[in-house]
Amino acid sequence: MTITRRNAITKMGAAAGSTALAAWLGSLEKLNNSLPQDLKGRVKHSACRWCYNDIPLEDLAKGVSEIGMHSIELIGPGEWELVKEYGLTCAMPWGAGNGIEEGFNEPSLHDELLASYEEVIPQVAEAGLDKIICFSGNRNGMDDQTGLENCAAGLQRLMSTAEEYDVTVCMELLNSKVNHPDYMCDHTEWGVRLADRVGSDHFKLLYDIYHMQIMEGDVIRTIRDNHQYIAHYHTGGVPGRNEIDETQELYYPAIIEAILETGYEGFIGQEFIPTWDDKLAALKSGVEICDV
Repeated sequence: MTITRRNAITKMGAAAGSTALAAWLGSLEKLNNSLPQDLKGRVKHSACRWCYNDIPLEDLAKGVSEIGMHSIELIGPGEWELVKEYGLTCAMPWGAGNGIEEGFNEPSLHDELLASYEEVIPQVAEAGLDKIICFSGNRNGMDDQTGLENCAAGLQRLMSTAEEYDVTVCMELLNSKVNHPDYMCDHTEWGVRLADRVGSDHFKLLYDIYHMQIMEGDVIRTIRDNHQYIAHYHTGGVPGRNEIDETQELYYPAIIEAILETGYEGFIGQEFIPTWDDKLAALKSGVEICDV
């Protein structure tokens, strides 16, 4: 049970000196901060591995589990079993494709990409996972409509495998203004049009709140209007992609509440780069902010 300042003042009484009272309240605050916090259970919490690359995966898995989270994501086939040992899943696996810059908008890569995804998707399903990340690739002088048609053509070839193994292929929306210059899938509207063109429930979008705040803003309305196309969410503070606390411009409790109101039952992936000395404490803070 959390000890509040009001409880403390009542217990100390008027006779307590101000110095002693301040010291006692300080010690109670430290105690409260050290106690494990019960999560409400409305949100399934996930941590993105790359933000904690300097922490060995097993140590990260232990810390994430102790926080009360459910997943470490953006890890490949050789790592899924390790996190399972700590009661965790991988909400968004990777391990296929050529990375962010070379994606499905380039037809010359389609055969190579399909071979890669068709190898990994059965492994995803065998591990009991149900998603995998993909990317559009950079424009490289290509117009958006041509890129959309090229992506759709490649992804449609992949859908039979995705449907067979019941794995959803998720294209991430990224900003092309700050972090990923020239990336094509950089607006929700483009991603939605692509999903309509692919025409399968096994292709959806990964809506990265950080990236889309940079590119288009209007986050809550966009989520409400397009939630049926979104299979996963990432967080991150704007500007800087650091903690999602009062140091940045987005109010995450309202955003997460809006996501839940759409009926979303998937994971919220914390994908901010911690600046605190104690990185797991920063992650815990992000989880608590999103635990609406």
